[in-house]
Amino acid sequence: GYPYNLDFDYGPLECLQKFMINNLGDPFIESNYGVHSREFEIGVLNWFAKLWEIEREEFWGYVTNCGTEGNLHGILVGRETLPDGILYSSVETHYSVFKAARMYRMDAVEIDTLESGEMDYAHFRAKLMENQDRPAIVNVNIGTTVRGAVDDLDKVLAILDECGFDESNFYIHCDGALFGMMIPFVKKAPKVSFKKPIGSVSVSGHKFVGAPVPCGVVMTRLRLIKSVSSDVEYLNSRDATIMGSRNGHAPIYLWYTLTMKGYSGIQKDVELCLNNAHRLMEMLQNAGIQTMLNELSSTVVFERPEEEAFVRKWQLACESDIAHVVVMPNISVEKLETFVKELIESRERVSKKKKEGTMLANGNGGHAANGDGTA
Repeated sequence: GYPYNLDFDYGPLECLQKFMINNLGDPFIESNYGVHSREFEIGVLNWFAKLWEIEREEFWGYVTNCGTEGNLHGILVGRETLPDGILYSSVETHYSVFKAARMYRMDAVEIDTLESGEMDYAHFRAKLMENQDRPAIVNVNIGTTVRGAVDDLDKVLAILDECGFDESNFYIHCDGALFGMMIPFVKKAPKVSFKKPIGSVSVSGHKFVGAPVPCGVVMTRLRLIKSVSSDVEYLNSRDATIMGSRNGHAPIYLWYTLTMKGYSGIQKDVELCLNNAHRLMEMLQNAGIQTMLNELSSTVVFERPEEEAFVRKWQLACESDIAHVVVMPNISVEKLETFVKELIESRERVSKKKKEGTMLANGNGGHAANGDGTA
């Protein structure tokens, strides 16, 4: 139920565990602390810069401790760039985005969503028109948490233009926690690229790439980072990060996998996940279970199982009356088949208990009921 890729083997890196690797401050400026992995961190950033189409001399970023930190940083850059801006994001946005709004004391507007979980563009347009006198800071979801829906970046940009906003008074942060790693390898998907007027992108590293520790990557434009950067004499460096101290092991894990797999290896993983997600959807539908799968996602949404023991065993993430399975590279077809088999068995147990309960209620434990309700 949670999007973690467990298909990794970092055995060759185990010897690094005896070192306290701390990447302090700006990854591009060496501090006085000598046990770091800045070179690997920059290597990871260069990999993503190519993916998101921005030149080396034009970007700034770092390896974060998680996807939430990436969102906090991206929205902070937006707030510092446009101090009077209003944050717009859909109701199905990850909770960290509105957490950022509270932390930074920003005005925030929740945008309705379509049935798929994608942003309701008509509602977004209406809210922009209500606040034309103030800049717009827009969070675009590249895969929502529950339904895996992708907000169309090109539509968002077109609506901003229609409503009279230009690059001087809007800022776009793209939250690509899981699918931000996958979307560049899906031909039908809206392209996330710094060739478009976006301000920042963040992804999680422990999700699609896979790592033994939570981590992520955030990237923004170098010209925007000055507003959140300051000199730190203690470090003999500058710092524009959220956390300051950062896990120096994480960049090495990410660099190792990205280098071993390359862009072609990641593409194969993406294709595998999307194909397996469709297979899971078909298996669930054949079992008579209501299912939904967004075209650009590997997140299969279905009816929430009623047995809590089943939910706990499979670590399902549930919301209201739905649950989902996030198909990751480590999830085999055999495991999906086992899941569906056990889900069917769980539903049968629940159905049997309900029938027994109904029989007991109607027959009052097998004894005939008198007209006055007594046995």
